[in-house]
Amino acid sequence: MEVLPRLTDDFEILIINDASTDRTLEISQSLAAKNSRIRVISHPVNLKLGGAIRTGLASSTKDIVVYSDIDLPFDLNEVVRALHLMSYLEADMICAFRFDRTSEGAKRIAYSFVYNLLIRNLFDIHIKDVNFSFKVIHRRVLEAIELKSEGSFIDAEMVVKAIRRGFRVFQMGVDYFPRTRGTSTLASPSVIAKMLKELAILYSETKRPPSPRTPVRLPPMVAAFPSRRSPKVQSG
Repeated sequence: MEVLPRLTDDFEILIINDASTDRTLEISQSLAAKNSRIRVISHPVNLKLGGAIRTGLASSTKDIVVYSDIDLPFDLNEVVRALHLMSYLEADMICAFRFDRTSEGAKRIAYSFVYNLLIRNLFDIHIKDVNFSFKVIHRRVLEAIELKSEGSFIDAEMVVKAIRRGFRVFQMGVDYFPRTRGTSTLASPSVIAKMLKELAILYSETKRPPSPRTPVRLPPMVAAFPSRRSPKVQSG
């Protein structure tokens, strides 16, 4: 609420509660009760990362969507720079990458290096940090691709399909703030196994995406797009 009002007066914050067992829902609903710009969507059962991201993107209503994990792994003021880059470069998507990841430990860094190398070589893209949870996406991308991943492959699926559909995707580096509470499961054997399984199943479709039967977001009833110079911004 400190950053977005400086950018636009037309924004909404979506919080996707993926059947959390802590106080996430309680705290989120309390925030929403105090501010009408905050909207909470709660899953009755855990749908994993892919399900949470698909719900958030599908429920978004603004021209530009900013996607982040709720533990805020970057300074939200970087959204200002990302939107400036999007406008200046006429980009359809901005993917952030982390400058320094040493605080995550050698094991996590090694897993990430191998995975990013695999994605770059399999799909011939040049994204440095495909799974980092800071992406800025124009709605036209969401209206032109379909996402099927249920797990952590969803970031790669989204980025690769956007590039393959001809959208302009650029990168920017940011300082990274590792989580101070809770434990990430991204490097767990079960999550890695599911990610690789989805990669194998969705490889052909991701590399050569067909016209979407069910796009992430349906086009609005109004055909004309608002000017890029005064974008509507959504954070989720």
